[in-house]
Amino acid sequence: MLSPGRDAAWDCATGNGQAARLLAKHFGHVLATDASREQLARAVPDARVVYREALADDSGAAAASLDLITVAQALHWFDLDRFYREARRVLKSNGILAVWCYGAARVSPAIDRVLDWFYNERVGRHWPEERRHVEAGYRDLPFPFEEIDIGAWSMTAALDRRALIGYVGTWSAVGRARAAERKDPLADLTAALASPWPDAAQEETRTVTWPLSIRVGRRTGGDPAGGPPPAD
Repeated sequence: MLSPGRDAAWDCATGNGQAARLLAKHFGHVLATDASREQLARAVPDARVVYREALADDSGAAAASLDLITVAQALHWFDLDRFYREARRVLKSNGILAVWCYGAARVSPAIDRVLDWFYNERVGRHWPEERRHVEAGYRDLPFPFEEIDIGAWSMTAALDRRALIGYVGTWSAVGRARAAERKDPLADLTAALASPWPDAAQEETRTVTWPLSIRVGRRTGGDPAGGPPPAD
């Protein structure tokens, strides 16, 4: 176990609380914050999770009170200086910050070519500028913690064609394209998938894999209030 204990964790930018509820299986108390009231309204209650509407730099947690902070697929939206200062303030000595994002979904070579076309060409111009940080696996972002190598990770799911298209429909670029073009770009994705994933097999589930880019760091040195480490 990397964290100094399992008393308390903070899932920042929790969305509907998926990661927070998983943390609740391992920590006595989980604080789950998000700036979106709409997202929090969709969160599933859990006895060990306290949901709170808050920005990433204002957790409301006491200084040096948390063993772990997690951020899933959201770090690229933060004011990093302010967030890192808050993270240092609330983490215990040797507490852990873990941030991650996931890459392009992979199914099979033929389906992957369609997904890549849709991502890069069909809706490519609608991606926000911050998306470049996800494509870089967050390696282009500062990470002022003692970094820990945890190896390669991925996540998988068994999806049928409709579920895969539904997942793609959650992309921010799809929503932006739909608003700008006043038509649904998913119709083009459905048509392009017809050959590698025909209608006759549309209800069959296939394994979808997303490579994860994870950065894990330990809080060492410095002032619990968030100041810089002392000079040597």
